[in-house]
Parts: sequence; C-alpha cells; structure tokens
Amino acid sequence: MMADYLLFASERYALPILQPLAQALQAQGHAVHAWLVDGAAGASLPAPVRMIGLREAVALRPRAVFSAANWVPTFVSGAKVQVFHGFNVEKRSDERGHFRVRGMFDLYCTQGPATTAPFQALAAQAGHFAVIETGWPKLDPLFRDDDGAAAALRAPANGRPVVMFASTFTERLSAAPHLFDAIAAEVARGDRYWLLTLHPKCAPELFERYRALAGANARFFETEQLVAAQRAADVLLADTTSVVSEFVVQRKPVVTFRNRAPKPHMLDFDDPARLPQMLAQAFAPSTELMASITAYGDAIHPYRDGHSSERVIDATEALLQGDLGRLRRKPLSSWLRALQIRRELGYWGRGG
Repeated sequence: MMADYLLFASERYALPILQPLAQALQAQGHAVHAWLVDGAAGASLPAPVRMIGLREAVALRPRAVFSAANWVPTFVSGAKVQVFHGFNVEKRSDERGHFRVRGMFDLYCTQGPATTAPFQALAAQAGHFAVIETGWPKLDPLFRDDDGAAAALRAPANGRPVVMFASTFTERLSAAPHLFDAIAAEVARGDRYWLLTLHPKCAPELFERYRALAGANARFFETEQLVAAQRAADVLLADTTSVVSEFVVQRKPVVTFRNRAPKPHMLDFDDPARLPQMLAQAFAPSTELMASITAYGDAIHPYRDGHSSERVIDATEALLQGDLGRLRRKPLSSWLRALQIRRELGYWGRGG
C-alpha cells in the first residue's frame, strides 16, 4: 500500500544522506516529500521527490519522518526516525555530541556496532525510543555508483592516482587554512590528480582560494558529489571531518591533519611541510595500517551491500507495526524543546 513519507533536513549536506532513502522509498511505490529548513532551505532533491513547506508538512500527515538533523519538528505526525548527519568523530563530548538524546525521536537507525551498543544502552535507560542497526543511507551509493558519477570524476586523472581533500568548518579543527600552500604545491606538481571540497559552512574566502586550484590537475566539487568523489579517490586528506570515517569504510587510507582524536587507522601529522611524506605513506600502506583500517570500518559500518536505506525502511515498518515493543512517553524536556521548535519555526497551529 502506498504511503506518504517526509524527509527532513536543516543543512545542505543532509541531501546526500536522504537521496538514497528517497530512491528506496520510491522503488517500493511510496510518495516522498522533503521539507528543508535553515541551511538547507532553497536546496532540493531530484524529482519525483516533492518539495513542501511547513504547513504542507503538517497537513501531509506522513507515515514517518526521516531526519538527517539532530532535531525534528514533533508537531508533524508520523514516526520520527533519526538517520544521522554524520559518524561519531569525537568533536564533542558524548553528552553534547553524537550520543545526545533530545527526546524527539521514536527510532534511531544506527550505522554500525560502534554506535549501536551505546544507543541501545541509552534506550534501555530511557525507554522512549527504539534502536535498530541498519547502516547509513548516505553510503549506499558508495558501493554502487549506479549513475557512473565516480567514474566521471576520476576520468580527468588519465590514469594518475587520485587524492581527495575535505575539511571541517570548525575553525579550531579545520585543515583548510593551514594546508592550502602545501596542497597547491602538490597540485602544481601534477603527478597526482586532486578532488577538492570544503564544508558548506567554511569561510567564502577559503572557497575562493581552493576553487582557484581547479585545472588540469585538480577539480573542485560540491557537497552533493561527496560520495561519488569518495568512491573515485584512492586516498583522502582531511582533518577531523566525519568524511574520514566515511572514506575508511571503503578500506582506503586516510591522511589527517591535527585530528582531534587520532586513531591507528589514520596517518596523522601536524606540520604542513610533511604532506608529501604522508601522502607517500598512504599510497604504499603497511599491512598494519590496512588491518587497522579494516577493523575500524567493520566497527562503524560493516554493511557493504548498498542497501542500508531498505533496512531503515524495514526498521521503521517494524516500529509502526509494534514489533519493537511499547515505548514510554517522551520526557518533559522534549515537550519544552518542541515549544522552542514551534517558536523558531513560527508555527502555533495544531499538529498533524
């Protein structure tokens, strides 16, 4: 039976997370609608996803709302499902970061054992949400490349090794300002091809500098092409961005600059002058490094079949059918947060 489902996002980088989910829902014959606010406002998902606004979202009365933000408007009807906007990269403490529970979601679809166990412990304590390990919809195309986007990004390399650079927007953690000159020198040398991108919230002047490197030896790509670029690249250069974890899931080496919590699967360094040396290590990884990469990838996202979106849909249906048990009422704090969301969105009407 066809049903209406709502995709919710507050940042542009959520679009590649929601798009595979939209495709899976459509393949099952459902109608998919998207409500994008704040930093995602003005963006869109490809047709036949229907873009709607606040009042349409309320009137829609969707069967479920899938959120790639850390919040969701609770006055919209339907099961509230958290699909996450990134991996846990330890930018913040657990209480403020990845494992913060705000009392708004009915179901958490976790990415792998490293996040499943902590959320199951939280669920056992709170009782007002369920947890199912599904894998992450964003990574479905990482193992499929159905549209040839990765091959197209790699084609200009003409057989050269491909390095991808990505950076977080958090100023104290960002590698972009510190590595520009070293990256520019590598691009100019031309023995490798570069795929360059920045977090959408990075400073405009940084975007200008990195875009200017585009040419025969480099290309600057947008957030929507992030997964295709990860598939196309052989090695990643980054910092504390969650792209590091996404890339490692492919069992490929990563070089990190001043990572906040360096791990054995990373080649971390703190002096820009060492960039050539670090890249050389990444392109000739040791057996020990590859073992660490594999172990970490299995812990955070063991699914390599490209069907995490379908597992999210199945988990949501199990919740709606009552197969995951009866949930407790949401805590008082969630009702207070719901009032804040109404005020921020300017909506005081009845819920869906």
